[in-house]
Amino acid sequence: MRIRRKPWARPELEACEFCVKEPSVLKGKWRGSFKKDQPLHVELGCGKGGFISQVSVKNQDINYIAIDIKSEMTAYARRKTVSEFEKAGISEINNVKLLVHNIEKIDEVFEKSDSIDRIYINFCNPWPRGKHKKRRLTYPKKLQWYKEFLSDTGEIWFKTDDDELFEESIEYFNETGYSIKYITHDLHSSGFEENTETEHEKMFSDMGIKIKFLIASK
Repeated sequence: MRIRRKPWARPELEACEFCVKEPSVLKGKWRGSFKKDQPLHVELGCGKGGFISQVSVKNQDINYIAIDIKSEMTAYARRKTVSEFEKAGISEINNVKLLVHNIEKIDEVFEKSDSIDRIYINFCNPWPRGKHKKRRLTYPKKLQWYKEFLSDTGEIWFKTDDDELFEESIEYFNETGYSIKYITHDLHSSGFEENTETEHEKMFSDMGIKIKFLIASK
């Protein structure tokens, strides 16, 4: 998604207490960086924060890290998270950390001792052209990277509107030794109760596009 440069974005992130300015410094130390030691979930490509703002306020017993390559997107995610916590009457945001980072360099941020319990990949760019497919967040090389910092019982929750991306991602997960524990080609009719609807999800669903979803474990 393209977004125009927002002059206010970086200053807001710099002033934000739960925005991490130098994420590489916390590599191997993420669990100790939160106020409470509890399960740790990561969203790759958080966009404007529709997902992370909802799950983090509802699940105070889970710590969340949300990553996006664009400071503008992350700044919107900050605003949305603050808004959701304010609406819930929660004055402090202790279970969320936002950071601007290129997921192509995720190994600069996490390592085995971070022991991530769950990774969310929501409506990532499908990169349909052959030479661009290696940029997909579910591409085999990246799935292998994620294994390095997922806990032994860690999971990846992957959701998309794109049929080709979903079918090829199933192959990627199988190819890299993941076990697919749950899969549906129509999430909203599946009866799956733990879903959190994102902005993109609602838009695609309103257009009549079925949402594809799977859970894969190491």
